[in-house]
Amino acid sequence: MSLKRLGWNPYFDALWQDPRAEWLPARVISQQRGLWRVAGDFAECWAETSGTLRAAAETGGDWPAVGDWVAAEILHGGGRPLIHKVLPRRSKFVRKVAGRRLEEQVIAANVDTAFVVMALDNDFNVRRLERYLAQCFESGAKSVVVLNKADDRGDVAARVAEVEGIAAGVPIFAASARTGEGVDALDIFLGAGQTIVLLGSSGVGKSTLVNHLLQRDAQAVQEVRASDSRGRHTTTSRELFALPGGALLIDTPGLRELQLWGATEGVERTFADIEELATHCKYGNCGHTAEPGCAVQAALVEGRLDEQRLENWRKLGREQEFVQRKVDPLARQQEKERVKKLHRGAKQKYDQRRKGGGKE
Repeated sequence: MSLKRLGWNPYFDALWQDPRAEWLPARVISQQRGLWRVAGDFAECWAETSGTLRAAAETGGDWPAVGDWVAAEILHGGGRPLIHKVLPRRSKFVRKVAGRRLEEQVIAANVDTAFVVMALDNDFNVRRLERYLAQCFESGAKSVVVLNKADDRGDVAARVAEVEGIAAGVPIFAASARTGEGVDALDIFLGAGQTIVLLGSSGVGKSTLVNHLLQRDAQAVQEVRASDSRGRHTTTSRELFALPGGALLIDTPGLRELQLWGATEGVERTFADIEELATHCKYGNCGHTAEPGCAVQAALVEGRLDEQRLENWRKLGREQEFVQRKVDPLARQQEKERVKKLHRGAKQKYDQRRKGGGKE
C-alpha cells in the first residue's frame, strides 16, 4: 500500500525531522513477539528493531505498536528491515500491562476514532464502559460507543438511555454486526485516511464487525457462553486492515482486564458530573463520605447520583493515584510536554502548508 493509503499526510510529514537518507517512513500493521510487520512504499514485510532502538527503549510504551509510524531501513544485503525510530504519536490507547508489573502497554497508536464496542446481552456493563471511556478520553482520539447485538434485545432504547447517562457528549450507536442493522451509521467516521480502533471485551462482536466493514471474512468468529454471554479470544493479535472506502481499522483482542495507565484527565472527563458536584462541597479537601456540606453526598441522597457510579469514580481515582506514586510524575509530565510541543510544531507546519495551497 502507498503511504497515503496507510494514512500518511502532511501532519506526519511535518514530524519526519532530519531522517537519514536510507530511512523510509512505514506504518506498523501488525506485531508478534520481537517482530513488527511494516508497510509503506515498499513490499510489506516483517521487521525487527535496531540495536539503538532496543537500547533506548526503557519501557513497553517505547516499543513500536500497531498504528505507529516508524523510520525503517531496508537492508539491501538481505535480512529483515530495521526499525530505527518511532515517530511521536498523535494519539495512543494504552493500559497497564496485565499482572504485577508496573509498565505501560500501547494497544494502538495514531488513532483518529476509538469504537468502544459493548454487547447488548448478558455481558452489558456500564461500569466497564466507564473504564474504557476514561482511557479513550486520555488517548487523544475521539470516542464512539457501539452497542452491538441490537437484534437480540427488546430493550435497546432503555440501554441506550443508560449509556447516555454515563457517556455525556459521546456518540452512541445501537447496531447488529451480524445482520448489518445500524452499521452504516458508522460510515461518517470512516473517511479515507482515517484510522479507527475497535476496543472491547471478548464476545462483544468485534470480529463480526470487522468482517462486515471489510466485506469479507478476515477474522474468525465464535459463539459466546450462553450463561453469561462472555466470549473466548478469537482475535489473538492486533492488526491494521485497509477498509474498502479508504479508512484503516485496527482490531484488537478482547481485553480480560483494562487497568488504566496515566488516565487522570480521562477519569475527570468521564466523571465530569461528579467532578462538578465536588466543586460545590463546603470544604476544599472534602473526602465525599460523611463530611458536612458535601455536595456529592447530597446528590447521592437525593437520587441525582448513582451510588455504583460514585464508587467506580473512587476506584478509578485510587488506581491512578497508585500509578502516580510508583512512576516518576515529574518525568511523565516532562515527556508529555515534550510530545505536546512536537505536535504543536507539526500542526503549525501543517496549517502553513494548507494556507500556502499545499496538497493534503
